[in-house]
Order: sequence, then C-alpha cells, then structure tokens
Amino acid sequence: MRKIAISFGEYYHIYNRGNNKQTIFLEEKDWIRFLFLVVYFQSPLFFENLNRQVAYFVRNRAFNIDEREKKKIESRRYVELVNFAFMSNHFHLTLRESKEGGTAAYMQRVLCGYTKYFNAKYKKSGHLFQGPYKAVHVGSNDQLLYLSTYIHRNPRELNRWKNKEEQYPWSSLSDYIGRNRWGALLKNDVVLSQFKDTNEYRKFVRTSVAKTTEELDKNMLIDLDKS
Repeated sequence: MRKIAISFGEYYHIYNRGNNKQTIFLEEKDWIRFLFLVVYFQSPLFFENLNRQVAYFVRNRAFNIDEREKKKIESRRYVELVNFAFMSNHFHLTLRESKEGGTAAYMQRVLCGYTKYFNAKYKKSGHLFQGPYKAVHVGSNDQLLYLSTYIHRNPRELNRWKNKEEQYPWSSLSDYIGRNRWGALLKNDVVLSQFKDTNEYRKFVRTSVAKTTEELDKNMLIDLDKS
C-alpha cells in the first residue's frame, strides 16, 4: 500500500525499479517505447500502432505527433511532467498532479502499458516492476530544485556517462539546457524560471551534491533502497 495520499496541485517524486532489480530495458526500442508512454500518456488520448512511433523515432530521433494532438493532451492531462530519467533497471519522474486521481491514472497507463508490451515481446509473464510505484511529496522549492539535480545526475552511476550526463539520451537534462523536445508536455519552466539562463542551470546540476551524499539524498526526497 502507498504510504502517502497524492493531492491535486502538489509535486511528487515518482519512481520504481524492476522486480528483483531486473533490467527493464533490453534494447533501444524498449527505452524509446517507455519514453513515448511517459511523454504522451499524460491524458486519456489513445494512440494506435506505437511500433510505428518507435520506428519513426529510430530514424528521426523524434516522434511523429502533430501539434493538434499535443494540444489535446495538454488540455486533458492528468499530470504535468517536470523532469525524468530512465536507467536500465529503474526510473525517476517529477510530476505535478493536475487532476484529482491523475497520478494514479497516468502511472497505470504507463506501467501497465509498458509491462504488457515487455511481457509480450520477451515472452514473459507476471510483474515487471517491484510492486506499486513509489511517491514522495515535494514539500518545498528547495526540495524541488534538489530533486531536479538528483534525477538529472542519475547517469553518473554509469561509467560511460560519468560527467557526461548532459549527453545521456534517456533523461530530460538535454531539454533543460538545450531545445525542449516536448514543448508544453514537459513543464521545465517551474525549475528553469529560477535561473538566469540554461548555463546557470547546467552549472547548478554539475556542482550539486546529489548522488554523492546518500544521507542527504534520503533526507531530502529519496527512499529507494539505493536504486
């Protein structure tokens, strides 16, 4: 059972990992599929043939979603997505609930949709994720800013991306310091508006102590059993 009630208008750190810490992304198309779900399942809008969207992304590094569809999502969304990072066996999101019960509806669409896809593709059955997703309330602006650095510094755990997290393809950091690929569907302004420019935010992430001080991480927002 979830330890906290999720309230309308509040920000939350949402995260989960693979069951028994198993890998949840086995090839690039899996990462792309999960990215599509996280960005575009923010409303009840239904999409047909997601395999076609994944194939389009492989070729163009973007999804084939027109502005009218994006507007429909924006007008009916359950949540506002603030930032994200996906690792091989877990993920992190910052969300603001924009409709009562919206976080639960959104996460059910994302996690059930991805689990169904993964199990069918790899001929698996049962739970892909380790129980219900975890949610931690973001109680202050300091926590919100710290969480943004914690999430965006996650790739530092990987030798290949040590000190190169700005180039990591499966997080929103590049959307903070460069062009926002998702427009209004990634509400990064709640963080970026507090900095003079994107370079100042880049420096803020680089110099953060997030992911280096376990006790501070835990006290601020994290309870991940070192995931």
